Amino acid sequence: MDSVLNRIGEYQKNGGLKIPANYSAENALRSAWLILQDTKDKDKNPVLQSCTRESIANAMFRMVTQGLDPVKNQCYFVAYGKNLTLMRSYMGTMAVAKRTANVKSVVANVVFEGDEFHYEVDPETGLKKIIKHVQKLDDLSPDKIKGAYALVTLNDDTKIMEAMNIQQIKKSWLQSMTKGGSDTHKNFGDEMAKRTVINRTLKLLINSSDDSHLFEKEDETEDVAYTEVQEEIRENANKEEVSMDPEPTEQTETKPEPEKPKAKHSQPTMQGPGF
Repeated sequence: MDSVLNRIGEYQKNGGLKIPANYSAENALRSAWLILQDTKDKDKNPVLQSCTRESIANAMFRMVTQGLDPVKNQCYFVAYGKNLTLMRSYMGTMAVAKRTANVKSVVANVVFEGDEFHYEVDPETGLKKIIKHVQKLDDLSPDKIKGAYALVTLNDDTKIMEAMNIQQIKKSWLQSMTKGGSDTHKNFGDEMAKRTVINRTLKLLINSSDDSHLFEKEDETEDVAYTEVQEEIRENANKEEVSMDPEPTEQTETKPEPEKPKAKHSQPTMQGPGF
């Protein structure tokens, strides 16, 4: 962590790196360091032991350059073999888009079977525009998803809409480690569909921004890290009791010697470590 802080300081001093405004790199790094101490790879080994020092430093460096906060679940650290990688969550993608791509707000909705949904494409600008979307409460079921769309409003009030049908969404899910078969996908398919279309829409804006060289282009997948981490939490939740007391050190148990009677008018004897 200290080496990354020093590296960032050198880049800033030489004008080679600009940290986002209102972002504390030191706080984010300290939070990441605490999180990494409890992060394990797929073999249940601590990533601080199984991953290379260089990959750990690079993952934390990427976090800072993008202005991400791991405490806010804007990014996750995932081990691939001996390399630790940083994965940006959809919340992190939204934060980056608002900071670098002139984005004011993002809204996503799911289209279900039975919905009346129509949109058109402006032949002059190529931008898509929603004409009508009517839903019925009884049709809001994860088993009846037909697609999803995201509506992004820029600071100049320009509207950008992107839509994906369920085949496109599921094809995107296949790029993940779970292949779209996790409990999160099965039980919260509507939320995962919204995440997928949000990621796809915002990544186009981020990767075309002036700071696009700071952000690694990623596949149009759903929030892979979010899904994997949530599955891990559910599997391991409440399996161990967490003690707030410090771990006892291994010492040889000794019985206290019986106290000897003191002579009258004698000076007290001070015993024990430190005296």
